[in-house]
Order: sequence, then C-alpha cells, then structure tokens
Amino acid sequence: MEPQRLIVRPLITEKATRLKEQSGTICFEVAPSANKIEIARAVQKLFGVKVADVRVANREGKLKRMGRFVGRRKAWKKAYVRLAPGEKPIEFFEGV
Repeated sequence: MEPQRLIVRPLITEKATRLKEQSGTICFEVAPSANKIEIARAVQKLFGVKVADVRVANREGKLKRMGRFVGRRKAWKKAYVRLAPGEKPIEFFEGV
C-alpha cells in the first residue's frame, strides 16, 4: 500500500503535542489494515526521517444515540511514531 493511503492524518491533541516535545513521538491516524513495519516505512518515505519505534492502538468506535436511534462511530487505528535520536522534528504547519 502506498504511504499516502497508510497515513490518514496527523493527530494534534494536547497529549500528542506533549509527546512530541518530550520524546520526539508523533501521533498519526493510520489505515486499520496497516502494521508497524508499513507505518515506519511510510513515515520514513513521506517525511525523510529515521524511525526508532512504532506503537499502535486500535480505537473502538463509540456508541452514539440520537433520541431512540442508536448508531456507532467507525473504529480507527492510532500510531505513535518515535523518531531516532538526532532527527529533525516533523512540522505540520510550516507554511502558515
């Protein structure tokens, strides 16, 4: 699978920002079928950095109600990518 389809979007939350500053770990939403090796290769190819470690977490879709109707949000996968020591940090808002 091509890297643009594996990496869905970066996750920019308070926890993700804190991890990025403290340990050089970046969070991404990734394709549910992606594994750690594919995620590491995709990040290296897209951003030109070396990856030290990848951790993944499967997030279950939440149950949501609208009156008497019940629905479910989609399940998704999150990846924590730690960059190798000495690598330049990835900036998502460089052009702003």
